[in-house]
Amino acid sequence: MASATMRKVSLRNLAAHKLRLILTVLSVVLGTSFIAGALVFTSTMSNSFNSIFDEVAIGVDAQITPKTTDTNAYGGIESLGVPDSVVQQIQRDKSKLGVAEIVPGYQSVMTIAGSDGKALPTGGAPTMGANWVPKDQALDPDGATILPGGRAPHGPHEALLNSSAAERGNLKVGDTTRVLVSAGNAKPFKVKIVGLVDMAGDTSGYTEMDFDTATAKKLFTDGSHASMVQLAAVKGVSAEQLKQRIAHEFPGYKVQTGDEVRQDNKDAINSFLQIFNYILLAFAAIGLIVGTFIIYNTFSMIVAQRVRELALLRAVGAARGQVLRSVMFEAVIVGLIGSLVGLGVGIGLAAGLQVLLSSTGTGLPSGSLVVGPGAIIACLVVGVVVTTVSALAPARRASRVAPVEAMRESQTDGSASLKVRTIIALVLAVLSVVALAIGASGKGGGAAGMVGLGAVGTILAVVCGAPALARPVVGSLGLVLAKPFGKLGQLARTNAIRNPRRTAATAFALTLGLMLVAIIGTLGASFKGTIDRAVNDEVKAPLLAIGTGNSGALPPTVSDDIRKVDGVSDVVAIHGVAATLNGKEVGGNSPSGDMTKAAHFKMVEGTADLPPNGLVTSDKAAKKYHWSVGEKVTFNSRFGQKATVQVVGIYKSSALLDPWQMGSAAYEKLTPPSMRADFVDLILLDKGADESAVQQKIEDITGSYLTVKVQTKEEFANSSAQQINQMLVVLYGMLGLALVIAVLGIINTLALSVVERKREIGMLRAVGMLRKQVRRTIYLESVLISIFGALLGMVLGVIIGWCLVRTFREWLTGITPVVPWGTVLFTLVAAAVCGVLAALWPGIRAARTKPLEAIADL
Repeated sequence: MASATMRKVSLRNLAAHKLRLILTVLSVVLGTSFIAGALVFTSTMSNSFNSIFDEVAIGVDAQITPKTTDTNAYGGIESLGVPDSVVQQIQRDKSKLGVAEIVPGYQSVMTIAGSDGKALPTGGAPTMGANWVPKDQALDPDGATILPGGRAPHGPHEALLNSSAAERGNLKVGDTTRVLVSAGNAKPFKVKIVGLVDMAGDTSGYTEMDFDTATAKKLFTDGSHASMVQLAAVKGVSAEQLKQRIAHEFPGYKVQTGDEVRQDNKDAINSFLQIFNYILLAFAAIGLIVGTFIIYNTFSMIVAQRVRELALLRAVGAARGQVLRSVMFEAVIVGLIGSLVGLGVGIGLAAGLQVLLSSTGTGLPSGSLVVGPGAIIACLVVGVVVTTVSALAPARRASRVAPVEAMRESQTDGSASLKVRTIIALVLAVLSVVALAIGASGKGGGAAGMVGLGAVGTILAVVCGAPALARPVVGSLGLVLAKPFGKLGQLARTNAIRNPRRTAATAFALTLGLMLVAIIGTLGASFKGTIDRAVNDEVKAPLLAIGTGNSGALPPTVSDDIRKVDGVSDVVAIHGVAATLNGKEVGGNSPSGDMTKAAHFKMVEGTADLPPNGLVTSDKAAKKYHWSVGEKVTFNSRFGQKATVQVVGIYKSSALLDPWQMGSAAYEKLTPPSMRADFVDLILLDKGADESAVQQKIEDITGSYLTVKVQTKEEFANSSAQQINQMLVVLYGMLGLALVIAVLGIINTLALSVVERKREIGMLRAVGMLRKQVRRTIYLESVLISIFGALLGMVLGVIIGWCLVRTFREWLTGITPVVPWGTVLFTLVAAAVCGVLAALWPGIRAARTKPLEAIADL
């Protein structure tokens, strides 16, 4: 038989079963649309940011910054910057170096109030303060232009504001607002907005306020350093030549050309976008894996139902290879259609996501969609490959049908022995249990990797062993859930276990998605439980003050103001310490005051009373660094300072107090005033003081700081739990793709099953079964399959999540696994509801079966 004829047969078969085609294509569409959406969105964001950075540092031939920089407690640059002496030397040697113009830059993170007196929302984008560079200079570091009606700032109480931030804050030229510079002992002050500017780096959440150079230097530095120094070369000197000359003259600093500065900015944002892209693609892969089983199941059923058709083709001359290629051709067509539709849907998703994020002030730029060849090729290749691979086994089975056998009676694909795959499943299960046990008994990255290996093995074991589990588990569920429905329940139970391969493949789509839900839920519940226990068991202070800005830090002056409030007996401010120890970077805490009043220490050795040049360490840190009581330890700062402290006590490791507490004098030696910050203030009250009243007084006095929140211990624990919940919602939302595909798979399987059992249903209708009874039977069958998949996923997910949590003891002291019982119960109920919803259309279709036509149909 000619290949062209076989292709016509395939196309006509697809056209004759449009509904089946649509349901199968949907499985491909949902997975590929996520891939297309992820690639288009990240490409669009990358292109938008690149366009922005192309307009930054215009005219800059060389830029000088500190060689080693990091992020400080405020989210700014952890470096004093470039000394004035460097700027002065360049000024003296301008002719020798080939420098035409020098522009020192001064900048820091700050907070700005809108017209309502509250901090401007940024959606995670930074709020920066900087010095305004007049446009009569050749250099244009930020690509900003003052809009008509504005002017350059002069003096300490005038500033410019980027136009998008002004719009968000309902501010205009001439308005006065309150600002806070997040550095050192700064306090809130008022400034008048004398102009609005358009900036090249302006995004939907970015905020920048510019002051004159003298004011910016005073506000944002220690007065003797610049954040950076930008240079323009004289005519005849290239940017590369200027860079080499400056680097030779000042070897202790990082020197870049303007092009390198712009490329660094692009590389930094593209690295972040790449990580974001990987996350989105990971969830897309989960959806595609689930879709693979749905497509496999669909083609298996289609082949089983078309046995006579395929056998007839064999009888009239079609070779095995032609039958195989015929089925694979259908799979390719399904993959192509699904990929193309998925690409279109993905582009729409990317556009919608861009609009949503921009409108909610996330700090991301807007720009035209970029649909690159990579997204198109990836979408098409993945869609077609997934579909053809999924259809390969059913196609091979179709090609092996013997013509005479097939024309005797219709067959199904569920009669093959499960012995071999069950044995493989048992072996994989044993190995997976061993890997999970080894991982759960350890901690750290290696142990987590072992748990991950065990999880992969568990999934493979389920793939192989689920058919063997289907009969006993679904049968047991049927005895309990279907019993109240009498004979209808028995019939539904029998149908659900009739073909265990099909039941397992249908349920696995749900199993995989819900297993991930259970793992994430277990992690979330464990983190929340750990935080709750740590706050209740370790914190004595009834009230806490925290920062709500991008950095989450508090200016040190906040604690001074809180101490003045009636009813407050003391405030213990906790500072972050960044230093080096034996050449390696380390971090710890430094309390200002008696920490034993505000927190519980379980001492192992020595005392918790911390002298100004002392150190109290956890037993975990003491073991790591080989410290003992009485030993002297020397820390070094990035700024060339050193502090020697004596270990006076060792306490039992805890989630909130790890790794060590340093005395205040040593902290001040290591941390310049402009870099000091509090990340939490623990507030102690007078005996008998009204907690609520004192809390209100503190909120009133700290309101001018814009980003200070005062909470009770319970409120603090709840807000931390809320942040975890928000993250879980995002992850659950992404996993929703896999769950939607799983539900579609149930619909598809039931719909095809109804076709397969058309004669059987007709016979039941002929002997008296009512339409509503037919529908009820299909509903019950769907519920049993759904709960089987959900139960399997929940049990495995909780076990894997429990093992994974135990490995986190390396990073989070005191963490213990917590089973999310609420999530488990809700999921099982939701699975039953989804089962009913998935069965609505197949049930209605089955109920409409006409008895005589069904019986007459061969």
